[in-house]
Amino acid sequence: MNTPSLKPDSAWAPLGARVFRALWIAQLVSNIGSWMQMVGAQWLLIGHDAALMTLVQTASSLPVMLLALPSGVVADRFDRRGVLLAAQVAMLAVSGTLAVLAFLDALTPVLLLVLTFLLGCGTALMGPAWQAIQPELVERRQLGQAAALGAVNMNLARAVGPAVGGVLVAWAGPGWVFAFNAASYLGIAAVLLLWRRSPTAVPVPGGEKLLSALDAGRRYVWYAPGVRRILLRTALFIPGGGALWSLLPLVASRSLHLGPGGYGLLLGAVGAGAVAGAFVLPRVNRVLGANGTLACGALVFAGVLVVLATVRNTWPVAVSLLFAGVAWIAVLSTLNSAMQRRLPGWVRARGLAVYLLVFQGGQALTAPLWGALAERLGLTIPLLTASVLLLLSALSVRHRPLHGTEGVDPSPSRHWPAPPLVFEPGPSDGPVQVTVSYRVAPEDGPVFTERMAHVARSRRRTGALTWGLYQDGQDPGHFIENYLVASWSEHLAQHEHRLTLADRRREDQARSLLVPGTQPEVTHAFDASSGPVVPVDDPPKGTP
Repeated sequence: MNTPSLKPDSAWAPLGARVFRALWIAQLVSNIGSWMQMVGAQWLLIGHDAALMTLVQTASSLPVMLLALPSGVVADRFDRRGVLLAAQVAMLAVSGTLAVLAFLDALTPVLLLVLTFLLGCGTALMGPAWQAIQPELVERRQLGQAAALGAVNMNLARAVGPAVGGVLVAWAGPGWVFAFNAASYLGIAAVLLLWRRSPTAVPVPGGEKLLSALDAGRRYVWYAPGVRRILLRTALFIPGGGALWSLLPLVASRSLHLGPGGYGLLLGAVGAGAVAGAFVLPRVNRVLGANGTLACGALVFAGVLVVLATVRNTWPVAVSLLFAGVAWIAVLSTLNSAMQRRLPGWVRARGLAVYLLVFQGGQALTAPLWGALAERLGLTIPLLTASVLLLLSALSVRHRPLHGTEGVDPSPSRHWPAPPLVFEPGPSDGPVQVTVSYRVAPEDGPVFTERMAHVARSRRRTGALTWGLYQDGQDPGHFIENYLVASWSEHLAQHEHRLTLADRRREDQARSLLVPGTQPEVTHAFDASSGPVVPVDDPPKGTP
């Protein structure tokens, strides 16, 4: 519930929700620790070649590529609070080990990268579950504001953490920043333990098997054009945008001749710009729309990289980084909010895992490439190349924009009645062939076929392995929809929780063309080679 001082449409309205507010504050402390740890790790490698130093970013991002999808399955199948708690405990242990080794002066570059990789594994486990619980914490209409506040959190930490971390590294050594990062995980763990989560929000374990769940997530994303377009826009922005995070340590040390404190202040400038951007983002979105925001954000970021490539004075670079922060939060908040609004609860963590895979994976793959280019060619050419990539990203928005959200409602819709079968199938029985017959006036056939193309994507998103629509050769007004589902449990999942109000809207649009007074006729057929059907005494009644 929102506090009276926060208007429902305010950028800060989600902070009126008690659990969201507590987690947001705890996450801020943890993010500050993470940025302090990053500064300490990168500065320990100053003096080594550029490719090795950029591997810190790769080591922290690569686990998302490897574990994001399995983590999404875990978050969709099990208690997300438990998953988050396990991740906090694991990262606390790894950060504590980093601190001990640093205090003992036993932290070699290889050990540093290995432990940074393990921290990234904890982040990968946590990411999908963290994103997926947001609709449980705030109202649906506030998901966009919650996504923006998440970005504000990260960037506020970026404004504080690197500066504090740089000063602390210069004054006391990296061991203390690793120790602070270890302690920072305790706050999130405490809030999660005190959170009285609704029992209806806890997934029931033991449903889908891992591979089936992975395939269900892949199938949903592939047959959701709006989700695919968000992933495309992310993939087009991240390679160029990630160059800033990969090369900024080198800009600080080689171009501007700054120490760890100066590097921390440069990162702080990006964070301060992002926090300021949160204040103007709602107005920017109203004026430019989502696609205009993406295009302008990429253009501004490209301009900042040009400044980094050509200017050798600290203050102009720091001022330009303020604009980089504004552009970064504008682009990422727009993309994250779009994903949150489109994904239904049953597959939300897996869909967000794919988004994180593209986002973090793009940075992990390109970071060593930018480092290798900087080592061979200097900083100017890689930075200008990245700016060109961002310019192309901005220009492509016109041809590949985000899809509109009219009629998109991922709320569950249990509008299919129970199948009236004469026997009791087992959960693994299958495949199941579902056939639906429609009566349509022949002159409405082309429009009906066009509308059923949207229904086809709904069927495939929610479980269909194959789908087809056929027209009777002897009766042009008779259409037959036929699709195959892997098992009875998969088909029941369609009935019980996978269909959304958006799916129902598409079905209603197609069925509005049926001949008045007729209803679709549905049959469910099972593989006859698995054995004969044994009727039950009292089959369920109802019209499909």
